[in-house]
Amino acid sequence: MTSLQPYLDFATDLAYRAGKMTLGYFNVGVRPDYKPDDTPVTAADRAAEQFIRGEIEKTYPTHAILGEEFGENPPSPEMGRGAGGEGCRWIIDPIDGTKSFLRGVPLYGVLIGLEIEGVIQVGAAYFPGTDEMLCAAEGLGAWWNGRRARVSEIGSLERAYICYTNERNMYRQGRGEAWQRLNAAAYASRGWSDAYGYLCVATGRAEAMLDPIMAIWDCGPFPVIFKEAGGYFGSWDGREGHTFNEALACNAALKDKMLEIIRG
Repeated sequence: MTSLQPYLDFATDLAYRAGKMTLGYFNVGVRPDYKPDDTPVTAADRAAEQFIRGEIEKTYPTHAILGEEFGENPPSPEMGRGAGGEGCRWIIDPIDGTKSFLRGVPLYGVLIGLEIEGVIQVGAAYFPGTDEMLCAAEGLGAWWNGRRARVSEIGSLERAYICYTNERNMYRQGRGEAWQRLNAAAYASRGWSDAYGYLCVATGRAEAMLDPIMAIWDCGPFPVIFKEAGGYFGSWDGREGHTFNEALACNAALKDKMLEIIRG
């Protein structure tokens, strides 16, 4: 079995360097363009993704790449599929939380995940504005700025903090009633949004994070991070993974109760 440590070291270093690059654009009045879905994109998003892609292509030319801003690149055809990259795909979001980034709010992150044969086995999420690195690899633990990352052990929703990105989307995606039940049951709900909410849960500062709509690049590193941190990451009906177009993350103690409340 190939060691995942070199991949983890590479992803962590790359997320850190790309994150530092974004700080050059942060809180200086950068102007966005708007995509067809009305989400913003900036020069910082594009520059960071181009940098990440370039480093991956140089280091792992047989690997595929999927990114938010520039789509999917297959492995370099001249390298063939027999050079150790079979089934490997890097999933990247150069700035998760662009709306926060635009307003000078530091709760945004650079997300990098490595999918091997359809399973995320390595992940790194760096938050430049707060200088927090969260990373993990299958069997190697989850780490937060050099110390072990662990979800909380709070097992009662009456003492749980739950996070969300956009309450309006709960209703747009048909999750309004489930959200109302969860919100009523929890001790507190906080809009610690986008990737930052998942950081809070993986490090025990909140108990759950919910997104009723989730692109694959928005959650690239999180399945393995939560697995190694002792928590759950997956769909709203209990399936682990990153391909369900929605996301629920929580500690292990609350998983069953949250799924029960979601089902109603």
